Amino acid sequence: LVCTPESSDEKATPLRLFSAASVQVRVEPVGRWFEAYVKRRNRSTSTSFQELEEEEESEEELEDEEFQLEEYPMLRTLDPKDWKNQDHYAVLGLIHLRYRATQKQIKAAHKAIVLKHHPDKRKAAGEQIVEGDNDYFTCITKAIEILSDPVKRRAFDSVDPTFDNAVPSKGEGKENFFEVFAAVFERNARWSSKKHVPKLGTMESSFEEVDNFYSFWYNFDSWREFSYLDEEEKEKAECRDERRWIEKQNRASRAQRKKEEMNRIRTLVDTAYSCDPRIKKFKEEEKARKESEKKAKADAKRREQEEKERARQAELEAARLVKEKEEEEAKQVAQQAKKEKEIQKKAIKKERQKLRTTCKNWNYFGDNEADSVKMMEEVEKLCDRLELTSLQSLNEILASGSKDDSKAAVEKQVQEVNAQLQREREAEVQARQAARSADQASGGGGGGGGKGWNEDDLQLLIKAVNLFPAGTNARWEVIANYMNLHSTSGMKRNAKDVINKAKNLQRLDPLQKDEINRKAFEKFKKEHSAVAPSIDNAMPSERFDGDDGNAAAWTTEEQKLLEQALKTYPVSTPERWEKIAAAVPGRSKKDCMKRYKELVEMVKAKKAAQEQVAGKSKK
Repeated sequence: LVCTPESSDEKATPLRLFSAASVQVRVEPVGRWFEAYVKRRNRSTSTSFQELEEEEESEEELEDEEFQLEEYPMLRTLDPKDWKNQDHYAVLGLIHLRYRATQKQIKAAHKAIVLKHHPDKRKAAGEQIVEGDNDYFTCITKAIEILSDPVKRRAFDSVDPTFDNAVPSKGEGKENFFEVFAAVFERNARWSSKKHVPKLGTMESSFEEVDNFYSFWYNFDSWREFSYLDEEEKEKAECRDERRWIEKQNRASRAQRKKEEMNRIRTLVDTAYSCDPRIKKFKEEEKARKESEKKAKADAKRREQEEKERARQAELEAARLVKEKEEEEAKQVAQQAKKEKEIQKKAIKKERQKLRTTCKNWNYFGDNEADSVKMMEEVEKLCDRLELTSLQSLNEILASGSKDDSKAAVEKQVQEVNAQLQREREAEVQARQAARSADQASGGGGGGGGKGWNEDDLQLLIKAVNLFPAGTNARWEVIANYMNLHSTSGMKRNAKDVINKAKNLQRLDPLQKDEINRKAFEKFKKEHSAVAPSIDNAMPSERFDGDDGNAAAWTTEEQKLLEQALKTYPVSTPERWEKIAAAVPGRSKKDCMKRYKELVEMVKAKKAAQEQVAGKSKK
């Protein structure tokens, strides 16, 4: 709202102005602005960076205007033939600017020095001039020739004679790291192909800044090259082959110097890295961080293990409680069953006693002593076989009935028990016969069933099996030979016969095995108890005097004691057999001597059987 007065006497009249909406307009740079835009796009730089470069260029121009020449005092003494070893910047009076000098400064310096040292000027001033290229003015010409050409100037700058290539030692770096290495890195930054070389920084620099600094220098890209130091110039070659040979020699020398330069930079960076106190600080921080993480992981793992252990202990405790409860219940059930069993046992005992008393009162229903004894045995059989209910029923009948009725009830019960016993015996006999038939069907087809086995052969087989245990070489052939040597039946057995019979013996009923063992013991007892008359009538022998001895079989423990005593008391021991008998409790001197003789015979027989089998195998 704007108020404009129409006249001095009239009031101000308000006016209303309306502006249009803003419109976006696309602007394209043209002229020098377009040129600046293209430069920024190609170099990926911002406007502020371009302004910074423009400021640097303006500063360079200002320096161009303000620079002053420093005349080289040794200029007149230079040898034109040795121009390659001269300092070109010093010749032109730019010794204070050197590689920072611009082309304008170089041209201005050359112009000023030419005006002063040109041969015509000096000749006009009455100075003696050297004819040809031998005048020192040739050095000025070579200097401007080198410095005005960017390629030749870079080659000369690469071997700047004033540049310090020294690398500080570790001792120097550790004492004053930042003051020593900052200047060295700043000095060597001039060789970087990339602009904006990162600074060394300070002790407060962050890890990212330090890491960026060392990453830059470990991947340092140097533009420094050493073509200026070529010993041969290919332009002087007389032919193409010579020129190629010169180029090859120059390339090799440049590559060697470049390699040495990169090793120098790498040594500088390694030395700085090893001396940098920030690296040590970062490593300690990293170590502390890892230790804290490791400790945190260990604590977490320990807590997890403790939690698992607590859970496991809780499960074990719960399982223990359940097991204790089950054991307590089982114990109570067992105690209850035991009590019931004790009650039943007492009841059975009471009923049996009652049955015995009742029958005894009736004199076991017998008219004479023989009948009474027979009935007493039958009553005892009833006490052993009848259960509690049957005993109670029988006692009730005996208590309420007369003698005849009681006798009839007892006899009836006896008949039932005897019948049951008879059925059990028949079933057992049938089972034995079936087992024997099965054994004969399975093992009788070999050689063992067709040849008769008497009791002596069976005992000899059992003895041979025990004498030659499992693991004996050609065991069954040795057992067969042993039986053939000692058998009285005259039957010849082979290994297959012996194996089949041994299997049959293993499958025998336990009662049959007991019967065989009983017969064997009776035979042993009979053989050892019978004494020949010739021995009785003979004079007492010193080796067998004393008691007749015990005919009982030797136990394993007695056998071990005898063997130990035989080892303890050798043949040269006085009263050897008396001491051996004393070491074996329950055995006399005669028993020990007889047992020793039996062992010797068994060992001899065993060796003979083994030797016979070995002889057959060799044949």
